[in-house]
Amino acid sequence: MSEEAEVARWLAARAERVIETACARVFLAGETAFKVKRHVDLGYVDFTTAERRNWALERELAFNKAAAPDIYRALRRITREPDGSLALDGVGETVETVLEMRRFADDALLAAHPERVDGETAEALGRAIAGFHAAAPVRLTGGVSSMAFTVGSNAQLLTELAPVLGAEPVRRLVALTAAELDRQASLLAARTREGFARRCHGDLHLGNIIVEHGRPILFDCIEFNDLLSDIDVLYDLAFLLMDLDFRGRREAAARVLAAWLDQAARSFPETIWEGLAALPLMLSVRAAVRAHVQAHADDAEGARAYLATAIAHLSPAPPLLAAVGGASGAGKTTFARAIAPAFGASPGAVVLRTDEIRKRLAGAGPTDRLPRDTYTPAFYARVYDTLFAEAGAMLRAGRAVVLDATFIEPDLRRRAEDLARAAAVPFRPMFLHAAEAVLESRVAARVGDASDADLQVLRDQLERLAETSVGWPRVETGEDVAQAAAAWLART
Repeated sequence: MSEEAEVARWLAARAERVIETACARVFLAGETAFKVKRHVDLGYVDFTTAERRNWALERELAFNKAAAPDIYRALRRITREPDGSLALDGVGETVETVLEMRRFADDALLAAHPERVDGETAEALGRAIAGFHAAAPVRLTGGVSSMAFTVGSNAQLLTELAPVLGAEPVRRLVALTAAELDRQASLLAARTREGFARRCHGDLHLGNIIVEHGRPILFDCIEFNDLLSDIDVLYDLAFLLMDLDFRGRREAAARVLAAWLDQAARSFPETIWEGLAALPLMLSVRAAVRAHVQAHADDAEGARAYLATAIAHLSPAPPLLAAVGGASGAGKTTFARAIAPAFGASPGAVVLRTDEIRKRLAGAGPTDRLPRDTYTPAFYARVYDTLFAEAGAMLRAGRAVVLDATFIEPDLRRRAEDLARAAAVPFRPMFLHAAEAVLESRVAARVGDASDADLQVLRDQLERLAETSVGWPRVETGEDVAQAAAAWLART
């Protein structure tokens, strides 16, 4: 029996369950999990020597401490005792190094329950990932070089799998990806210079995220190849966006993206919006990775589905601009988030909220209440200037946008119309309406939201609306905002 098999057998005898991956085995015992690297050379990773396995485990512990400090505990030694038996941290020489982790419930994995990524979880995910990225060490390489490495690796692996996946779709994806990488190379290089390349997670799909006590936790980041983890932060996020969209959770992916952008904009340069031009490429590359992973796992049907998805991402739907106006309590944000997934490139339009921009510009948290004296005419103007500037940058990057604001002033409505005209994109305006009693009840019931509007603000809005003719199509949202959004989409 090989030493690797002996260690695996010894750990398995003490475990309730063993999880096998291409690179590792995880032995679940009580409240503890022990992880060992397999003695394999997969081309992109070589764990055939004890030195390489120990190096990888040391990095895995160090890297994952940033996002999951209470899960990753310590490195332990499996030793050969004088009597020839194996022991954990015994007196003999080390046979294998293992990583001790806190065991979490299988049910906590989002991959097992993608439907749990509801609005609140998606919002928390986007903001948590942005915070992780903001704190991650900056890398001077990682944009073009890392993307080119993965694109080249995908091309080789997919070409080898052409008999399973189909020669023509593989050839098409390889050619389209190479052309798109060439088109986005200067943008990716600029983003690296601007600090968007970081020491990232690298494998950020639903299988590596859990939710405990309502808090998302990222774990099992890539440690064995810096070309896979020293990457653009948007490319890191793209794996989760692609995974959610592929699993039919496009609305959750759109919410994650909008939350990530709002939170990341607090830490990263203003050029963050321009980077969205590379998102279709990033989503495609992530889907291509899953295509060859599934093929090697003998899931030919799943592999072909990912391959088709990778190709589709490289032909994104064109952008448009939608504007959702109305008084406080009319349901603008609910409506905007409901329609966003229907427009533009995957995972849909980005919802830009003046309420969130206001908090960001004031240096406050997304749901912190601002003092009344913050709301000066100058600050009001700055918020809308920012709204239109960010929307314009995203439209130029090929991303659809939904503006979520009151739009009571005619000049602001004209600016939205002018923005769409200048960007040469379709414009879809609407003005939400509900009875005053409904508006009042909704405003009074708000908790944990970015809006600071109270009943007095609402009354002021209604007075101003009584003095103007809006001119945008009116949408009734008094009974059910989500149903009104679905009906609007059906007519559009």
